[in-house]
Amino acid sequence: MTVFDARRWSLRQRIAALCVVVGVVLGVLGVFAVLTGANTNRHLDDVLDRVGPMRAAGETLNTALVDQETGVRGYAITGGMDNLRPYQKGLAEETEQLARIERLLRPGDEEIRTALVDVRSRAVTWRAEVAEPVIQAAGSGNLEKARQLVEQADTRDFDQLRASVERMQGHIQTLRTESATAARDSSSTMVAIQIAAAAIIVLAGALLLFLLDRLVSRPIVELANQVREVAAGDYDRHIASPNGSPDLVALSADIDRMRQQIASELAEVRTARGQVEWVNQQLQSQAEELTRSNRDLEQFAYVASHDLQEPLRKVASFCQLLQRRYAGQLDDRADQYIAFAVDGAQRMQRLINDLLAFSRIGRLTSGFTEVDLAKVLGEVRSQLEQRAGESAEITWSEMPTVEGEEPLLTTLFVNLIGNSLKFRRPDVPPVVRITAEREAGEWRVNVRDNGIGIEAEFADKVFVIFQRLHARDAYEGTGIGLAIVKKIVEYHGGRIWLDVDVPEGASIWFTLPVLPGTESLESTGELVGNER
Repeated sequence: MTVFDARRWSLRQRIAALCVVVGVVLGVLGVFAVLTGANTNRHLDDVLDRVGPMRAAGETLNTALVDQETGVRGYAITGGMDNLRPYQKGLAEETEQLARIERLLRPGDEEIRTALVDVRSRAVTWRAEVAEPVIQAAGSGNLEKARQLVEQADTRDFDQLRASVERMQGHIQTLRTESATAARDSSSTMVAIQIAAAAIIVLAGALLLFLLDRLVSRPIVELANQVREVAAGDYDRHIASPNGSPDLVALSADIDRMRQQIASELAEVRTARGQVEWVNQQLQSQAEELTRSNRDLEQFAYVASHDLQEPLRKVASFCQLLQRRYAGQLDDRADQYIAFAVDGAQRMQRLINDLLAFSRIGRLTSGFTEVDLAKVLGEVRSQLEQRAGESAEITWSEMPTVEGEEPLLTTLFVNLIGNSLKFRRPDVPPVVRITAEREAGEWRVNVRDNGIGIEAEFADKVFVIFQRLHARDAYEGTGIGLAIVKKIVEYHGGRIWLDVDVPEGASIWFTLPVLPGTESLESTGELVGNER
C-alpha cells in the first residue's frame, strides 16, 4: 500500500485531498486575480491620473497659443496694453502646460516627448519671427510697421505650430486608448478568474456531494438495512461490507464481529435460560415439597401438642394426687420418685406449650396494626413485676410506633426481658435497658442487661430451638424462648443478632421496619418506664 493508492484512502483523506487541490487551484487563481487587479488599477490610474491630465494640458496649451496670436494682432492694431494681456497670459499658460506635460511623461512615452519638443521648438520660432517683432514695433509706437509685420507674417508657421500640438494630442489620445483597452482587458481577465473560481467551487461541491453519496450515504443505507434485519432477530445474517470508504468497510466488519459476539452470547443466554428454567422448575417443586412438609410439620406439632396435653394433665394430676394423699405414708424413696414424676410432667407441659406457641407464629395471625412499643413495654413490665422483684431496674428510652401484631411483640419483649431477669449475676440487682434508634428505613432496638452474658462462640446457637447453654438445674426453661423471639422478628420483616462487643452482660439487637410517614423520635434518652 502506498500513499498514492487512492482506492485505499479513507473518506477523511479523500476530502482532505479534494480540499487541498481546490485550495491550490483557488490560490493560484487568487494570485492571478491579485496581479490582474493590480494591473487594472495601474491602467485606470494611468488613464485618470496621467493621460487625462496630459490631454487636458494639451487642450489648454492649444488655447494658450491661440490667445497669444490674438493678443499680438490686437496689440498691433490698437497699440493698447489691454490687447497685449492675452498674449502675456497665453505665454505664461503655455510655459505651465508644457512643464505639466513634461512632468507627466514616462520613459516609454517617446512619441509624445518628441511631439512636445517639436511644439516647444515651433512656439519659440513663431515668437522670435512674428510675435516679438510685432510687439517691439507696436511698443515703439510704430503701429503701421507692426500691422505690416502682421500682414507679412506667414500664417503657415502658426498653423504648423497648432498642427504640432494636434499631433501631440493624437499621441496622447492613442496612449489613453491603449491604457483604457488594457484596463478593460484586465477587468475581463478578473471576471474570467472569478467565473473560473466559482466554477471550481461548484465542481468541487458537486464532487464532494458525489463522494459523500457514493462513499457514505449509499453504503450507510445498505449497512443500515442489514443492521435492521439483524435487529429484527436474524442474528445469523452476515453483514456484508458495502462498497464505500475504508472507514465504512472497517465499521461494517466491526458491526459483523459484534453481531457474531451477540449471536454467540445469545446462544449461551438461551442455553443458560433453559438451564435456569429447569432449575426453577426443580426449585419450584422443592419449594412446594418444602411448603407441604412445613405445613405437615406444623400441623403435626399443633396436633401433637393438643393430643399430648390431655394425657399429660392426667399424669400430672394423678401424680400430684398421690403426692398429697400418700405423702409421709411411704418411704422417702417413694416420695422422691413421685416428686420426679410430678416435675417431669410439669416440664413436659411447659415444653409442649412453648412448642405450640412457636408453631402458631405466622400461622395464626390477627393482621398487622400500628403498635406503640412504649405501651407494649408497660404491659410487659406488669407481667414481669412479680419475677423482677423490688431490686430489678427496667428502663427504656423513647420508643417508636411500628406496624405488627401486638401479642407477638409483647411475647418478644417478655422473652427478652425475662431472660435478662433470669440470667442475673448472684447478689447483683438486675438492670435491663431498652433503647431504639432509626437507621435508614428500619428501627434498631437494643435490649441490654448486666447479667452473666453470652459467650461470642454461642452468638448463633442461642437462637436455635431447644438449645440450652446451661444445665437445667441451674436455670429453668425449655430452650425455645430466643427461637420464638427470632421467629417473631423475622415474621415482622426484621433481623436479630447478639452484640458480642459489650464489656458485661448480654446485648441483643433486632430491627423492625419503619412505619411509612413516621418521623424520627422526638427525644431520646428520656426514660418513660422505670421499675425497681
